Amino acid sequence: MRKDIQLIELYCVVCHHYNTRLVYDAQRCSNNFCPKFTDEECLTIALWGIANQKFTQQTAYDFTKDFYADWFPQLPEYKAFNKRVCYLADAFKSLASLLLGELGCDYDDLIHLIDSMPIVVAKQKRMKRAKAASEICNIGYCDSKKMYYYGVKLHALGQRQYQTIPMPRQMMLTPASPNDLTIGKTILEDVYGIALFGDKAYKDKVWEAYMLANNDIEIYTPVKLEKGQKYLESADSLYSAAVSRVRQPIESFFNWLQEKTHMEAASKVRSYNGLMAFIFSRIAVACLILMHIVIA
Repeated sequence: MRKDIQLIELYCVVCHHYNTRLVYDAQRCSNNFCPKFTDEECLTIALWGIANQKFTQQTAYDFTKDFYADWFPQLPEYKAFNKRVCYLADAFKSLASLLLGELGCDYDDLIHLIDSMPIVVAKQKRMKRAKAASEICNIGYCDSKKMYYYGVKLHALGQRQYQTIPMPRQMMLTPASPNDLTIGKTILEDVYGIALFGDKAYKDKVWEAYMLANNDIEIYTPVKLEKGQKYLESADSLYSAAVSRVRQPIESFFNWLQEKTHMEAASKVRSYNGLMAFIFSRIAVACLILMHIVIA
């Protein structure tokens, strides 16, 4: 029964946002402007599937058909359903943005954490031949996983929370190749009055001084070895360890996101709209979990 209530709550949330905003992203200039299988139903099924660990469109569709067929009597064949999901890519994007903006905020804690995660469309063996979603995908390198890949990168700015994962405040999707520092500068353009902890990729003394003077942002990153230097001095080593401990929860957030949504594994995506629907539906589900609307 609890699962049924969650599905009803999810459908109500989708309908509310669809009628107030998402409908503009899903307008149709055709005679079929009001299909029997509604956009609200399609969005709900895709999100409900991810929340129930059905991480492909096929498994989400089969799960709905097997257990919720009477809830969605106009459910079309899989091919039509998958096409509709891709068509609603912009709606998923807007929904994710709206839900992200509705997450709670602790105005007393100024500490924020920044990092990125890879979303892999093709691994190293296939990356040079990959062409899916070429409008945004390219080849990049993930230092934490020591791998090259073809795909995109999800950047997140999160606010620290006590003894749990950070609350995401901003997210940005980019091709895989840009440096994290370059994107970090873009994300923080309109952010003021925080303390920011990041890894060595965000180290830039000139930028740190500029952000402190103009945006009142103090930036903390581990100390880098100088050219020819083999070991850090004791004080620098202790400082770097302290910074790493503070920023560690942002890595936990990405691990949690991967566990709940399988965000990194986008190898079945074949188009730009498919990739956008894949990513932003998962961000929306993550927000819904954090808001306790669904339990995954």
